[in-house]
Amino acid sequence: MNILIINAGSSSLKYQLMNPDTGDVAAKGLCERIYIDGRLTHKVGDNKVVKDIPMPSHSEAIAAVLDILVDAEYGVIKSVDEIDAVGHRVLHGGMEFSDSCIVTDEVIAAIEKCIPLGPLHNPANLMGIRACQAVMPKTPQVAVFDTAFHMTMPAKAYRYAIPTEYYENDNIRRYGFHGTSHKYVARRTAELVGKTEFKMVNCHLGNGSSMAAVKDGKCMDTTMGLTPLAGVPMGTRSGDIDPAVVQFICNKYGMSVDDCLNMLNKKSGVLAVSGVSSDFRDLEDGAAKGNADCRLALDKFCYEVAKYVGAYAAALNGLDVLTFTAGVGENGPDTRAAVCEYLAFMGVKLDPEKNKVRGKEMLISTPDSKVQVWVVPTNEELMIAQDTAELVKAAQ
Repeated sequence: MNILIINAGSSSLKYQLMNPDTGDVAAKGLCERIYIDGRLTHKVGDNKVVKDIPMPSHSEAIAAVLDILVDAEYGVIKSVDEIDAVGHRVLHGGMEFSDSCIVTDEVIAAIEKCIPLGPLHNPANLMGIRACQAVMPKTPQVAVFDTAFHMTMPAKAYRYAIPTEYYENDNIRRYGFHGTSHKYVARRTAELVGKTEFKMVNCHLGNGSSMAAVKDGKCMDTTMGLTPLAGVPMGTRSGDIDPAVVQFICNKYGMSVDDCLNMLNKKSGVLAVSGVSSDFRDLEDGAAKGNADCRLALDKFCYEVAKYVGAYAAALNGLDVLTFTAGVGENGPDTRAAVCEYLAFMGVKLDPEKNKVRGKEMLISTPDSKVQVWVVPTNEELMIAQDTAELVKAAQ
């Protein structure tokens, strides 16, 4: 099968054409500056082409993607009919969706209902879906939700201790994000350890970071909440914070709540603590050169990650596997070592040589470690492609 994977933003659109059985990517690219002028960057293997193409809307962007996929010079298929289905990443499924689903009018209406929970992303995701429906009306469309994997959380994990009316009337609760990544890593880890029943904590660490407590393949808890702002400190996001900080800052500096939340989302995290960068590589360079603030930012991050691992081990009543994934998790041996150092009391032991791995699957704990520690590179696009293929095949 050929699955076209679409991740639509407000003014951009990422795509991949993938075989869900092998994970092979025939082509991938990015449409930028939609609504302004339009630019398409298309890659096939090591070959790249950049084209300026008018894109007054997402429909023209989708049309440009389909055109170049069948282009005589740059294409990889002969006809759009060779695309069996389209898988769309959708940020927020609210309480409406606990799994991926084939797009129908009812599904679109439900995604629209979730816009207040994902006001920046869901409208753009809908634009991508509608654009594909317009340009390729006979091709099945599938919505894959970032929140769906976490919908197995029990109420004691997802409910906030605020008046029930806000939950019942406004659906305010913990949702969690990076669900497609957590789902992929949970499935892949089960294959690697050779069993389906085990307790794991997955650390999706990068510019955006989240962690998930997983039991027998199902999410029991996760660090992000109603929005992706909660949890551990991130590149520019504060992570968990006393809510009264917002009131204090707003009152003292005459800042609106929206402006304060913008600060917590875009000007906080390790960027704020270090005063240097949101990029962990820059922080490591700075720390190596003696910058105390860079060192503090890294120490703060590792400390908070380790705290959550400990908390989730308690929530799961044990821990069999600890996994690291995403940009920092896959490529940060120093971060992994610092986190695991806190967990020595649990019998976690890293193999220093194996922990040097970057971007590859590897068991990095010692044979006598009481918890297996793995590096498992995430593949959200493959997860979207596989979900899409499974649903389409089942519907045929």
